[in-house]
Amino acid sequence: MKILLPSSSFFGPHSYSLVFLLAFLLSSDHIARGVAGVTPPPPRRGKKEVGKKEVDYEVWGSDQSNSVPGQSAVGVRGGYLWVWDSASIESQINGDGDATPLPCSPEATQGPCDLFEIFPTNLAQMNSDGTPTGNTLGDLPSVGRWHGVRKDPSSNKYVLASIFARGGGYVGIIDTRTKEAIALFRVTNFSFSDGAGDRSVHMGFWSVDGSQCIIANLHGKAVERINIERDWNGDITSAYFDTDASLGLGKNMAVVEPATYFEGTNAYGRQLIGGVRGNYQAADLQDFTPNGKCKENGCGGGVEDDGSAGGRLNNLPICPVPGQEGLLYITLAGGGMLIGDTTSTPMRIVAEYGNNIIYGAGCSGVEVGSKMYIDSGVSASPAGATQSNFAIWSFENTDFLLGAGSFQPENSPMPVLIFEDPGNTATLGNLNGPPSVNDGQLPGETVRRDSHGATPTVDGKYVHTVDRIQGEGYVFNTRNNEGGFTYSLRTDGKGNPSACEAYSVRDDENLPSNDPAPDLTESTPDGKYVAIAFRGPVPVSVSHSAQGSCPGVGIVALKQGGKSGELVTVLRTTNTISDNVESITIPGGVDYVGAERSDVHDTTVIDRTLFR
Repeated sequence: MKILLPSSSFFGPHSYSLVFLLAFLLSSDHIARGVAGVTPPPPRRGKKEVGKKEVDYEVWGSDQSNSVPGQSAVGVRGGYLWVWDSASIESQINGDGDATPLPCSPEATQGPCDLFEIFPTNLAQMNSDGTPTGNTLGDLPSVGRWHGVRKDPSSNKYVLASIFARGGGYVGIIDTRTKEAIALFRVTNFSFSDGAGDRSVHMGFWSVDGSQCIIANLHGKAVERINIERDWNGDITSAYFDTDASLGLGKNMAVVEPATYFEGTNAYGRQLIGGVRGNYQAADLQDFTPNGKCKENGCGGGVEDDGSAGGRLNNLPICPVPGQEGLLYITLAGGGMLIGDTTSTPMRIVAEYGNNIIYGAGCSGVEVGSKMYIDSGVSASPAGATQSNFAIWSFENTDFLLGAGSFQPENSPMPVLIFEDPGNTATLGNLNGPPSVNDGQLPGETVRRDSHGATPTVDGKYVHTVDRIQGEGYVFNTRNNEGGFTYSLRTDGKGNPSACEAYSVRDDENLPSNDPAPDLTESTPDGKYVAIAFRGPVPVSVSHSAQGSCPGVGIVALKQGGKSGELVTVLRTTNTISDNVESITIPGGVDYVGAERSDVHDTTVIDRTLFR
């Protein structure tokens, strides 16, 4: 528990013991929670001793598959959350049986947890003025495709849940101590150049200090913000969607339908918190950057208005990655990058890059010290089926000027290129290489690459980036940028099949086994493992690069001081819910005919020792 002491002039020079006593008596261990956000921690689970370091963590995985039966498409209604504690994970690694997923509601005895168990369908949608829209969550479309779970780095007490089905636009906050819903919002429906309105939440992230949630409204071509307020113990007391903070990224943008929030009780019978503030009057929906260049190419009267070095062709925001001091690294579908300042209202652009410098479709951002590492992969659109892209850059946070009116010239300062695969196609802004690679995604047959998830080791010495197509980890040293250290997720380092083989789907003889299709990733707090989301045989998103055979969360044991790794087990997920999908078509893969639908896209690791 962190306590901020008042000055002695307020209480007197001998009153610190009184302050500590008061803090102890008012701590969450001694107050029964009355509203969402202030819950006594449940009994300790998963505690282990590694040397002298106590380890107590949970691994969370977000499953994009439907939890509601009878759907005619995958990833459109519901989803699942999978949570395992560190003790059961260690037991599984030691061969003592598979880990049992934890429950998320008072009545449940084990997981997985249905999206609608955490966010009940009877939650009422509310306008910004607090009046009901007349809809419940169950009435609304596209509540599905649980794409992301990103933890609050300031305390690990909360995660941000991103529900990605197009046209939906839902983002929620969950208390990690009880797995209960705290708040739920629906982002803005924006129109842009073609006049159509749309929205979706691809991924949401917490600011470093936990005071903001930054949301990629992908199909609305905007980045939006939720403001968070907390009590002295770090528990959330309010969460407001700030419409005046919105930063538009497209051309000719306009609000079609404003953001909303939800009221009602969660699975524990406690009221959700939330609200909407502002009226978009201050929001930055203009076409131009502070340098007078088009945010997205084509906004002006000619090519001279477009950004240099290729500009930015398609500004669907992929991942808005927060850094220190309020910096925001916004990766874009068509390449290029915009760097924002989240501390201002509206959020504003402080630097811009063309897609010849930063290629498209990057998702991961990893901050180590004062450096931010950004990658680039293949497009999620059908064009990505013949692309190959694996590249990593670093930025120095201290090079950027923050403050009223400050911004950088175009493409300045230049990032450092850490690694670029020589086989990259000339796509998404890259000017070199072949125009396409047409060898699909099957293991052993394709040479295509797709960099995606990344995580630093606990000591910050190495960063592990995974290749979603090749099923391997790429590691580089953050102290000197030395790279080229790779390890396979398909072998045990001795040429034998990895743990994925034993956990592979077996109901379609044409589906290759031992194919992990790694996605987003995160290190465990004890420094022993890296957890990696593994995709399934029916990937809901980016199907041309993400078909896998062992859906779940892979656990990689770090070796050589973090320089390498080995897949030691898979926290296997499964979902054979019935649907009305007539056929499964996987570009470059196997048109799967089996029953498995589980598809884990994201994983996060909750360090429970931070809030006990």
